[in-house]
Order: sequence, then C-alpha cells, then structure tokens
Amino acid sequence: MSAIQHPFPPLYDAQSEILILGSFPSVKSREQQFFYGHPQNRFWRVTAAVCGDEIPVTVAEKRAFLLRHHIALWDVIASCEITGSSDSSIRNVVPNDLTPILAAADIRQIYVNGGTAAKYYDRCQKPVLHRDAIRLPSTSPANAAWSLDRLIGAWTQIRL
Repeated sequence: MSAIQHPFPPLYDAQSEILILGSFPSVKSREQQFFYGHPQNRFWRVTAAVCGDEIPVTVAEKRAFLLRHHIALWDVIASCEITGSSDSSIRNVVPNDLTPILAAADIRQIYVNGGTAAKYYDRCQKPVLHRDAIRLPSTSPANAAWSLDRLIGAWTQIRL
C-alpha cells in the first residue's frame, strides 16, 4: 500500500474564527475535491442546522457557507496509507501544517470531527501548536450510535 496525498487545500480566510479538522478525506471527498463529499456524511446537515442556514449542496455553496459563518475547514493528516475511507486503516501519517491558517486568521477555537481526528491531532498537532482541540462526535455514517438530532445538540458549541 502506498501513501495517498491530501488532494485539495484547506478552506479559510482572514475572517475565519473556528477551525474544524477532520482526519483525512473519504474516497467520495477525494473524488469531489472537497470536504465531506459522501452523501451519508451528516457534516453539512449538522453545521447548517447549528448555523441556522440552508444546507449547502454544491461545492461553491459549501465554500460560501463556511466563509459566511467564519468556519475554516481542513484535515489533520496530509498523507497516509488508507484502505478506502476507513479511518481504522490509517497508517504512516504525515500531519498537515496548520500554521498558515493560524497565521492568517484569528482562530479562537479548534474542533476535531471524531475520534481519529482527535487522536492524530493530539499526537501530531498539539505538541507543535500548543493548543487544545475540542473533540466533537463524528458526523460520519459509521458513527451510527449518534442520531442527527443528537449530533446537532453536541455541535451547537461551534456557534460564534
């Protein structure tokens, strides 16, 4: 198995105030060249509900939604070996450099989407950045124990 490079850049601007980090893009996200591309992933439904906005559908709508709500989006991992979209298969991690985002925007809080992102953030990012991240329950369809309503409740803390 060979390492896969993260195929698209982070999304942020100077007005971004929170940073949400996933682990590594799914196969669908890699195909679409944008975050949370799998139709069963609840990220867009959860964040739209929390922000009181319409659910964005196209990549252009998703970009505009994130920037309008001052949300930066990126992943903890720059490259890794992964089987399909399975976080549990991730090996040989190379972390992303988060410092350009933190230098360009006044990020008041970092959140991680799920346990794998939390694990690699704590292992690879926290020792460099000296900043804690708040772990949110994963919006992945693999996290079936969490209903949409329960996810929305847990994610309300990202509101500005």
